[in-house]
Amino acid sequence: MSNNPFKTFIELHLIQNFVPANLNRDDTGSPKDCEFGGYRRARISSQALKRAIRTSRRFTVMTGVDNGTHSKWLNRQIINALIKSGKIQKDDTENAQKITIEFVKRYDKKINTKSGQTSVLIFFSKDEKDAIVNTFVDNWANIMADNQDGKAALEKLAKTIAKNTTNAPDIALFGRMLAGKVEFNTDAACQVSHAISTHRVTMEMDYYTAVEELPQDDETGAAMVGFTAFNSACFYRYCRIDWEQLKKNLDNDSEIAQRTTRAFLRSAIDAIPTGKQNAFAAQNPTSFALAVVRRDGMCWNLANAFETPVQAKQGNGYTSESIVKLDALWGALAGFYDDSDIAALSAYSTEITPSQLKHLGTAIQTSVSEWLKPIKNALMEG
Repeated sequence: MSNNPFKTFIELHLIQNFVPANLNRDDTGSPKDCEFGGYRRARISSQALKRAIRTSRRFTVMTGVDNGTHSKWLNRQIINALIKSGKIQKDDTENAQKITIEFVKRYDKKINTKSGQTSVLIFFSKDEKDAIVNTFVDNWANIMADNQDGKAALEKLAKTIAKNTTNAPDIALFGRMLAGKVEFNTDAACQVSHAISTHRVTMEMDYYTAVEELPQDDETGAAMVGFTAFNSACFYRYCRIDWEQLKKNLDNDSEIAQRTTRAFLRSAIDAIPTGKQNAFAAQNPTSFALAVVRRDGMCWNLANAFETPVQAKQGNGYTSESIVKLDALWGALAGFYDDSDIAALSAYSTEITPSQLKHLGTAIQTSVSEWLKPIKNALMEG
């Protein structure tokens, strides 16, 4: 156990530039945006980014543990397992439906008592879902008979799951909440900001047409016309992991917490939302990544480096200018907070050389493997 009275945080700062795209739409179908520093900025929601991270194949491979599942149909999972095991027949599920719905009410009292659909998405790990399903299958006779053994099995199951810990890395990172069942809640160990463009943006429109390829002789013109909104932007992204909370959520399993952190960092630099990708193919990798392990309980979101929008200079786009501005704010903060306890600092850039960075140049690594090493070592020491 560390004697440090402050919390340990892992921070991630990213600069990522995208070609014309519509990665994250609002209710009108337009790319999300916001105002910052008095200027309109492109925006990607934290929800879109978190989903891109947790659903990436690399995340699951690096953690070695199955992700959790969001679903309103826990009841359906139980019913299907009972049918598959031969405990009930597919055309005779009425009694099972009533019993399983009563059980799922433990997690959502507002469940639809006819369909079994919960009013909210419930976030379960694979082990938790399997435990629920297997308990019903293994104890079905007692549960159907409504005897004490069946009730005891369900009570034990409910208490086991409602323990505020999990082995699912994504649940441990992003948490889960059920307003009506607080003992089931898990406080998130990770904060993810909305990505915003480092510069002012204007919305653009794509006018497109489709051609009728089997026309009649007298038919001319387009068979379909439409509009798609898009923009092109260089984004600043920020994430923060509370190391102690992550370990707590994972039942103090430091090894899984280490793997989860590395998987998150590695997947975050690859994360790209899927919106309108078939139309725009905006598969642009991160241009700059700064990972920090700090033991002083502080946190620095560096978005204010871009409160005054970046201007594209002649011969330069937004990306390199954004990296330089981020470097400048980091240097200013690090200079003032001279009591900061930075345990590790690791950066990489595909757009700028170390000599162009006054403050972070010495932290630049040459590969993603080398970039992860200082973070791994600092967490192992801590």
